Amino acid sequence: MVSATNIDATAVNTVAWLSAAETTIVVPVYQRQYRWDIGGCEQLLGDIRSVADSDARHTHFIGSILSTDADDDTDDDELILIDGQQRITTLMLLVAALHHAVLAQPAGVRDDTLAGQLAKVLVRATDPRQTKLRPHRAWAQVFESVVLDRRTEGDDLRDSRFYDNYAFFRSQVRADEVARIWRGLQKLEHVAITLGADANAQQIFESLNSTGEPLRDHELIHNYVLMGLSHAEQSEIEDVYWAPIEQNTSEQIAGFWRHYLVMTTGREVTVAGERGVYDAFRQRFPRLDLATLRTHAAEWRQYSAAYRVLLEPTRAPDAEIARQLSYVNTFGRGMYPLVMRAYHDYSLGMIDTSILIETLEHVQALVLRRAVVGVNTDRLVARLCRARQESQESLARAIARITPSDERVRVALKYSDLPHTAYVLGRIANVGTLAGLEVEHVFPLAPADAWSGDGIREWAEYTDDEQNSHRALAATLGNLALLEQSLADRAADESFPEKRALYAQSSVGTTSSIADTAAWATAAIAERTARLTDVFLRVWARAATVGIDDDGLTPILDAVRRRGWPRGWEREFEYVEYRGEHWEVYDVKHLFNRVFKRLWADAREDVSSFSTRRGGPIYEAQAWNGHWDALDETHFLYMGWDSKYMLTAVQGVLEEADFAAEVFVKYSYIGAVM
Repeated sequence: MVSATNIDATAVNTVAWLSAAETTIVVPVYQRQYRWDIGGCEQLLGDIRSVADSDARHTHFIGSILSTDADDDTDDDELILIDGQQRITTLMLLVAALHHAVLAQPAGVRDDTLAGQLAKVLVRATDPRQTKLRPHRAWAQVFESVVLDRRTEGDDLRDSRFYDNYAFFRSQVRADEVARIWRGLQKLEHVAITLGADANAQQIFESLNSTGEPLRDHELIHNYVLMGLSHAEQSEIEDVYWAPIEQNTSEQIAGFWRHYLVMTTGREVTVAGERGVYDAFRQRFPRLDLATLRTHAAEWRQYSAAYRVLLEPTRAPDAEIARQLSYVNTFGRGMYPLVMRAYHDYSLGMIDTSILIETLEHVQALVLRRAVVGVNTDRLVARLCRARQESQESLARAIARITPSDERVRVALKYSDLPHTAYVLGRIANVGTLAGLEVEHVFPLAPADAWSGDGIREWAEYTDDEQNSHRALAATLGNLALLEQSLADRAADESFPEKRALYAQSSVGTTSSIADTAAWATAAIAERTARLTDVFLRVWARAATVGIDDDGLTPILDAVRRRGWPRGWEREFEYVEYRGEHWEVYDVKHLFNRVFKRLWADAREDVSSFSTRRGGPIYEAQAWNGHWDALDETHFLYMGWDSKYMLTAVQGVLEEADFAAEVFVKYSYIGAVM
């Protein structure tokens, strides 16, 4: 039998392993917090009861426990727990509940032998004041106070998973059932995996966590960053860098890492169905020695501070910047990668206040105009981040190219429902705050039969065409206004003549001016729409004028990488724009072939460098069966991979040749919905 040199795996009895005097376990700082809930505890307790009542030969396997020997700056007999924290911690809480139940019995009834056996699992032989499991120091005190029963009246453990699960076990196990549960615990087994010095701990950790409850991306990043460092080095990185990042991003830490990677790589990062953020992080930072880690971690901390201001604009030192950031938040966080870079540069004095505000205004104009004309903003921010890396001028041009024109916006505002209504009306009216204001529909969405626009004819007398034309314009810009809440309550369901008097009392100029209109009908709505549209186009001005509007084109680096060959892939593209040329290429397989052949002629050195580094797709011989194409007499292009691999290769080789910015794809209808 061939044995492994870096991994020692042994099947052991779990309680015997924990009870051994030499067993002491340290949870490293990179581990995620304890997360087991009552449901998991209930399942574990049920399994233990079941095995306790089974045949003496039956055991219960709880999986594998992965650890490595402690580094030089800790006690030699300690094990660093890499995987299994959740299970071991829960077992400790259950044993603690049993131990305390036994100790609570009167002296004449108490089973001191059983109490001693339970104590061997919980505390160190050399020092009964210390638990055998040493959690992350951030929550070690809470864990020890529960397990060692050191809780005082002032301790607040209500929000502790340790105490919640311990209390559950205490409530579920009666004093007369302790021996039964202990019998079941003694039948638990696991595989103890101990890693040697040369084992790849991160790779093994990921493999073990590929099933069950998956770690989240930011937890994997945390582990990846700290694993392999000494305990002292882990503590330094945790305290100096990671803890401030967590404090700055709080519950949005996953979003921070995704937005940071989009910002720095200029690529969209896939989230759904894959560990896209973690994979992108590892690709961005393939090696992290301690000195390099400190440098990068300092940058991560800086950007997390900028991210905190994006999440909480009131933290911005400048009132106008705070206002603009709150405006950006109207549209969600889709543009955070770009905005984070801009605010970071501003905070370091790399750009001044006017440049930052200009960028924030351009972002708002881009997103709002696209919403008005019904075009989404998916997969845009990465290309803007790439442009921002070139220069502020490149960013302005890039935004302008995908910002709908004034003409498109004018038409859309005439007939389309107004998005982000309160925000738009507030900025047009230049009000300081929206507090106390409500959106008012001058012509109501559901008029009563007695409603009148002129005080003469009632709604019931309007023809079907008149009614339909009014309804079509009810949610458009010209029929909407901001009105103080007290006035809005009185205006509800009233006819226009009554509303006019209320509008005249409003302090909002764009609302009080409606009182100058004698009657309210579709003509009045259209006239007001045209007037407010002029203001709209000034407030949300297009960044610049450009000679081409590539609104319908997708940069090649933002093309969607789909695994396999999805239905309809043969007509994924309408065409491809390659450096000013129009290619009738309809699918990724033909795009792959044509790009590599073209670059073999135009940029052979770059193609060779790319292929050598990646191990293909160009080879000097057709070494196996498959679909090949000849580049010349001694070089061959292998065509046998799936669509995701092919598109990734196309993107990579175009970047290598520095042509990616000049290549676009136009998706077909089929390709857009695949």
